[in-house]
Amino acid sequence: MPCDVGLRKSVRDYIDALVHPSVRDKLTSARHYAFIAPRLLGSLLALASLPVYLALRGAPGALEVIAFAWLTVPMLLAYFVSRTGHYEGAHILSSLALTSLVTVIALKTGGISSFAAIWLVVVPLEAALSTSRRVVAIASTLALGAAGLLLACGMIGLAPPSGAHQADALAAFGVISAALYATGLALGAQSLTRASFWLFCAEEDRYHLLARHMTDVIARHNRNGAILFVSPAAQSLFGARVDDLVGHGLFDRVHVADRPAYLTALSDAAALGETRSVEFRVRREANTSEVLGGVQFIWIEMRCRPLDGTAGRSASPDMGEVVAVMRDVTERKLQEQAVADARADVEQANAAKTHFLATMSHELRTPLNAIIGFSEMLLKEDELRIDAPRRHEYVQLINDSGNHLLSVVNGILDMSKIETGDFEILAEPFALGPVIANCCNMLMLKAAGAGIEIAVKPTDGLPEIVADKRAVKQILLNLLSNAIKFTDRSGRVTVSVAREGQMIAIAIEDTGIGIAANDLPRIGHPFFQARGSYDRPHDGTGLGLSIVKGLVALHGGDVAIASRQGVGTRITVRLPIDCDQARTGVAKGADHVAAVPAPVKDAIKLDVPVKKSA
Repeated sequence: MPCDVGLRKSVRDYIDALVHPSVRDKLTSARHYAFIAPRLLGSLLALASLPVYLALRGAPGALEVIAFAWLTVPMLLAYFVSRTGHYEGAHILSSLALTSLVTVIALKTGGISSFAAIWLVVVPLEAALSTSRRVVAIASTLALGAAGLLLACGMIGLAPPSGAHQADALAAFGVISAALYATGLALGAQSLTRASFWLFCAEEDRYHLLARHMTDVIARHNRNGAILFVSPAAQSLFGARVDDLVGHGLFDRVHVADRPAYLTALSDAAALGETRSVEFRVRREANTSEVLGGVQFIWIEMRCRPLDGTAGRSASPDMGEVVAVMRDVTERKLQEQAVADARADVEQANAAKTHFLATMSHELRTPLNAIIGFSEMLLKEDELRIDAPRRHEYVQLINDSGNHLLSVVNGILDMSKIETGDFEILAEPFALGPVIANCCNMLMLKAAGAGIEIAVKPTDGLPEIVADKRAVKQILLNLLSNAIKFTDRSGRVTVSVAREGQMIAIAIEDTGIGIAANDLPRIGHPFFQARGSYDRPHDGTGLGLSIVKGLVALHGGDVAIASRQGVGTRITVRLPIDCDQARTGVAKGADHVAAVPAPVKDAIKLDVPVKKSA
C-alpha cells in the first residue's frame, strides 16, 4: 500500500512538472493537468498492451495499424501543450486527430453506417472540456463535416458495404468503445469541476480570512448609498454589529455635518464611474469607561469606486453599485490638529513679540527721552538761565519719568517670573480690610485729581486670610489703577468684599467707558489694551491684568470679568481663605509638578473664566 501511494505521488509530481511554466493560475493549471494526464497515461497503457494484442491476434490489419499509430497522437499533443502552453490549440489539434481517425476507419468499414461513425459524437464532447466556445465550435464543425463526408461517400457508392452480422458486431463495438471514451471524458469533466469547486472554495476562504483579519473595512453600497455587504472588521471599527450597519445603519451614525460629503462621494462614484475619496466623522459605540456617555466620534477615510467601469451604460442589476474601503484616520487628524494648533501658537507668539516691541518702543522711549532731554537742560541751566521753579519742575518730570520706567520694567520682570515659575508666594495670615484701605488711600490723591470717587464698602466680619500680602496689594493696586484710568471725571470706583464659602470675593466696579464685547476675550493677554467707547488709547503696557491673573492663579483663585460698553466694568477676584491649603490640595491631585503650575499658565493664556454681563 505505501508503495502504491508513493507511485501515485511520483506520477502526479511528474505530470505536474509537465505543466507549462507560464501557467500560474491554479484553475488553469488543473485544466492543463486534466488534458495531459489521460492522454499521456492512456497512450502509454495502450502501447504497452500492443505486444499482448499482437501475440493473441497475430499480424494486424491495415485499420489496426492505423488505430495503434493514432495512439501516439495524444502523447504528441501532451508534449505540445507541455512545451508551448497553448491549451486551446492543443484541444483543436486533438479534435482534428480524432475526427480524422474516425473518418478514415468509417470510410473503410461502411461509411456513415460504420461502427466508428458514432465516435463523431465524442469530438465536440471532448472539446467541451476546454471551456472555450471557439474550440467547441471548431470541433463541432469538424464532426459535422466528417459526418457529411461519410454520408456523401455512401450516397455515391465510395464507401464499401459490410455484412449484416459483421456490421452489427462492429456497431456494438463502436457504441461500447464510444460510451467508454465518453465515460472517461465525463470523469475528466467531473474531476475538473470538482477541482474548480475546491479552488473556488479555497479562494473564498482566503478572501474571507483576509476580510476578517484586515483592519480596513470593505463595504458594498447600492446606488442609493445603502450598504449591501460590510466586512467583519466593521464591528471593531464602529463598535456595532455588522447587521446593524447594513442598509442605512452606517449613514445614521455619520456626523450630521458630514453626511452631504459622504453621500456625494458615493453618488459621484456610482454615476460618473470615477474613484472618490472623502473623510467624515462617525459615531462609534464605546464603553462608558472609554468615553463619557459611551459615545465618541472617530474620523474615517473612505475611498470608493464603481463596481465596474461601465456605470450608466448597461441595465445590469449590479450597475451603479459602489465598493468602498474605509479606515480609521483619527490619529492622523489629531496630529494635523496638533500641528495646526502649534502653528497658531507660533503665529500668536510672533504677533505677541511684534506687539511687545511696538509697545515697549513707546513705553521705554517716552520716559527715556524725557529723562535725557530735561537732564541735558539742567546741565545747561547757566546758558538757558533756568530759574529755581523751572528747575524744580524739570526734576519732578525726570522723577516721574524714572518712576514710570521703573514700573514698566517691574511689570515685565514680574510677568517673566510668573511665566517661568520663579515668583514665590510667601503666605502669611493677615486681615484683608486694612490692606484694601491702605491701597485705596495710596490712590486716593490720583483719583481726586481725576475727579473720581473711590468708595469702599464695609469689610467688618471678614476672617483673616492666608496669602502673600505683597502680591494681594499688587493685585488691588493694579485693578484700582485700571479702574481709575478708564473712568471719566465725576465717575465712581467701588470696592466690595464678601465671603463665598472657603473663598473671599473682592469686586472692583467702575462707571468707566467699559470694554467692547469683541475685546473681552482678549482682556488679560500680555500687552493688550482695549480701546474705549471714544476709541482713545491710554498709557500703560497692558501687563496689569495679566499680572493680576497670574498672581491670583498662584494663590489658587480665579478672576471673572463683566463689562458693558458705556456703563462700566466689574472685575471679581476670588482668593482662597487659606491659599496654602488650596495649593496643597491641587498639588496632591496633580500627576506631576511642572515648572509653572497649570492654573498660572491657563491664566496667562486667558483660559480662566471670563463672564460677560447679560
